[in-house]
Amino acid sequence: MPCDIVVFLGPTLSETEARTYLDAIYRPPVGCADVVRAVTRHQPAAIVLIDGVFGELPAVRHQEILWAMAQGVRVYGAASIGALRAAELAPEGMIGHGMIYRWYRRHPLADDADVTVPIAPAALGSRALGDALIDIRLTLRKAERAGVIQRRLRDQLETLASAIHFSERSYSRLLAAAENNRCPANQIQALKTWLKIGIISGKRTDAINLLTYLAAQKIKRPNISAPCDFELTESFANDMEYYNMLDSLLPKGT
Repeated sequence: MPCDIVVFLGPTLSETEARTYLDAIYRPPVGCADVVRAVTRHQPAAIVLIDGVFGELPAVRHQEILWAMAQGVRVYGAASIGALRAAELAPEGMIGHGMIYRWYRRHPLADDADVTVPIAPAALGSRALGDALIDIRLTLRKAERAGVIQRRLRDQLETLASAIHFSERSYSRLLAAAENNRCPANQIQALKTWLKIGIISGKRTDAINLLTYLAAQKIKRPNISAPCDFELTESFANDMEYYNMLDSLLPKGT
C-alpha cells in the first residue's frame, strides 16, 4: 500500500506527539532490514530515520539505505541514529537535518554513544531508559549560562557523564557520581533543583524540526520502474536473506 512517508521513531519522541507534527506511517526504532521492508510494503516517497536499535539487535545497514535511495526514495535522518547515518551517507545523498547531524558532520570521529540511550522493548513503547550524553552536555551548558553552576564544575560533570556507560547514563547517576567525587555541594544542590525545569533535549528538538519541515513539503513518490544502479554485495545479500528480504532486492524475473 503506497504512502508518502515512513518514520522510524522511538525514545526521542512519542508517536502520539509526532503525529501532531506529521501525518505518516510510524514504526518502532529501525533495525537491520527494516528500511528494505518499508520500501517493499509501503512504496513511500520518503523514509525518516530518527531512532534505531543497537547492541542485542543488528543496527540498520548503510547498504539498505543506499538501496532505498537507488529506488528513488528520499531518506532523511536526524536526532539519533538518523543523524549518524545521514552524516556518514551525506556524500551519497542521504539528507540530514538539525544540530546533531551537523555536529557529526563536523566531527566524523565523534562517538556513536553520544546520542545512544537504552530503550525499552517496542511492546512497552520504545521509551528511553536513560539520558543521552549530547543532551546532558547541552543541559549543563544551559545551566552554566543561567548561573546555576560554574564553568569548572560543568567541565567536571561532562567528564563524569562521559565516563558512565550509555546503558547506565542518566542525570541521577551523574549527580551521584558528582557527590562521590566531592564536587561543590552547594552547586550540585542548586543543579538538582534547577534540573526539574531546566532539562533540554537537542535530540527531541531536531526530531520535531524535521517532522515539521517535512509536513510543509510535497514529496513525490519515486518512479520505481526506473531505479538507479545498485551493487548488491555478498554480505548485504546474506543479511537480507536471513531476514527473508532478499527477493525484494533482486530484479523481477531473477
